[in-house]
Amino acid sequence: MFAEKIMTQRTARVTRNTLETQITVAVNLDGSGKFEADTGVPFLDHMMDQISRHGLIDLEVNAIGDLHIDDHHTVEDIGITLGQAFAQAVGDKTGIRRYGHAYVPLDEALSRVVIDFSGRPGLEMHVDFTRGRIGSFDVDLFSEFFHGFVNHAKVTLHIDNLRGKNSHHQAETIFKAFGRALRMALEEDPRAVGMMPSTKGCL
Repeated sequence: MFAEKIMTQRTARVTRNTLETQITVAVNLDGSGKFEADTGVPFLDHMMDQISRHGLIDLEVNAIGDLHIDDHHTVEDIGITLGQAFAQAVGDKTGIRRYGHAYVPLDEALSRVVIDFSGRPGLEMHVDFTRGRIGSFDVDLFSEFFHGFVNHAKVTLHIDNLRGKNSHHQAETIFKAFGRALRMALEEDPRAVGMMPSTKGCL
């Protein structure tokens, strides 16, 4: 786990065990972008590092999965456990900005991510990857990862890759934008201290 001096109340550690995977995720929403991972899926680790670095979220992910079959269960279950950890760490959402958005370019690629800590799970993901695999990673699994995250973090998430020819660039812009959108949405709003960011009074 991370050094105590960087821990805040907006932290969580979640373990999820099934017959297919054993996942542990620790998050500190007010971190400095420190990342540790041991999942057996190197490209996903690279993408989660982008979330951590650009979201300034300390993130630790450990996974043992049935990789002898394929990466599907491990990637999906990491998304689920990450979503559970975010839901726990953010608490009742009092005082946060709630909404976040970001555009991120990388050479020819450009992606937009918009997130709402709405309490309502929903994913709109519009990405036409130019290849089916990035190295050995099946790009279909990105959808599984994000579905797992939104269903358990209970957020509304819109992901649009606006252009791109290189599938690695497409993926990296998505995850960098996701990290930056998270950072914006989760920031404490100095003008709304102690206020719930909803006219309903709860989220």
